[in-house]
Amino acid sequence: MLNRTVLVGRLTRDPDLRYTPNGKAVANFNIAVNRPFKDQNGENQADFINGVAWNKQAESLANYMKKGSQIGVDGRLQSRTYEGQDGKTVYVTEVVADSIQFLETKNQTNQQQNQSYQQQQYNQQPNQQYNQQSHNQQQINAANQEINRQADPFQNQGGPIDISSDDLPF
Repeated sequence: MLNRTVLVGRLTRDPDLRYTPNGKAVANFNIAVNRPFKDQNGENQADFINGVAWNKQAESLANYMKKGSQIGVDGRLQSRTYEGQDGKTVYVTEVVADSIQFLETKNQTNQQQNQSYQQQQYNQQPNQQYNQQSHNQQQINAANQEINRQADPFQNQGGPIDISSDDLPF
């Protein structure tokens, strides 16, 4: 039998690091994983999946990743039950992480949050910022085309190549 789960998503909150009475580190986390299709309104849907990491991996996750960070989780699904404070049985299904990959640094997460803030500001002032952003994008596109043109050794598309005999290896 095989119980393997691989997920890529963003943390929906900061990981919750705790220690067992034996001194083992355990971190609980939740990630949002986009579904590969859009709903009837054309919007992306996501699943919110609970996870748990142990030992050094738990400490690293809590120390280096925070809400919004993109991570990859390789692990297994686990179901468990416990009795809640109200006396009812609570059923929990979570991913127990065997391996967690940090898919971006703290700086990238901060940049992403700044871009999100800038996007909100852009939505509040669409005309002025749209024109500036459009102009900036045109400049970036023109620069990229020039770089690609200069770096493309096959830009002649089969025409004669200007090369000196000193450049030949034989």
